[in-house]
Amino acid sequence: MEEAAIDFVLVPLGLFLLTVYHAWLIFTVIRHPRRTVIGLNAESRHQWVLCMMSDPVKNGVLAVQTIRNNIMASTLLATTAITLCSLIGVFVTSSSDTSNAKLHLIYGNKSDLCTSIKYFSILLCFLVAFLCNVQSIRYYAHVSFLATVPTWRDQQDSIQYVARNLNRGSFFWSVGLRAFYFSFPLFLWIFGPIPMFACCCILSCVLYFLDTTTSFTRKLHTSSLRDDGNNDRPESTRQGSC
Repeated sequence: MEEAAIDFVLVPLGLFLLTVYHAWLIFTVIRHPRRTVIGLNAESRHQWVLCMMSDPVKNGVLAVQTIRNNIMASTLLATTAITLCSLIGVFVTSSSDTSNAKLHLIYGNKSDLCTSIKYFSILLCFLVAFLCNVQSIRYYAHVSFLATVPTWRDQQDSIQYVARNLNRGSFFWSVGLRAFYFSFPLFLWIFGPIPMFACCCILSCVLYFLDTTTSFTRKLHTSSLRDDGNNDRPESTRQGSC
């Protein structure tokens, strides 16, 4: 009863901690995007699309190469995720008695049902990572065609559409990478609920450090966007304003 109580208390508490943190992160990205790295990166990508599409003949090669690098990164993560899914599937199906094959270091639950739930949770994380990275590749490939289309600065609809698709591809990539992060506490759950709960606490602190920005970062980013916006104005407009 003590082992089951530890498993039933610490595991939901660790998952609840990660859920609360990501709910706060989504709320902050929507309401105060410049307080998060996700919001600042979205603004930077929007500015990058505006700069690339202002002169596609000059910047077309640079835009395609940059998007190609993102496609390669998403392909690497997708390949890693589906490979790990295959390895987990082969390991689970080939093991006749998985409860005896694991190492239960700290008060782990040794029932077959709990073992199946643990491996299924890890497999589900990698499947989500694979699907998100595939969707990211889809959006990046679509943007690689649209970013080289000639346009003008007064046609904001097309630029907004390209920037929105680029941000969606990056968001899917971030969710896929976040699924890899989620797999760490689930993997440690195999060794017991105490390592899993400790990993959830440490992971929440690390993600908070990676996801949030400081006042200096926001000020530097805002000033750089303002300078880029003034530099991207047409020369005739700048001369007319002078």
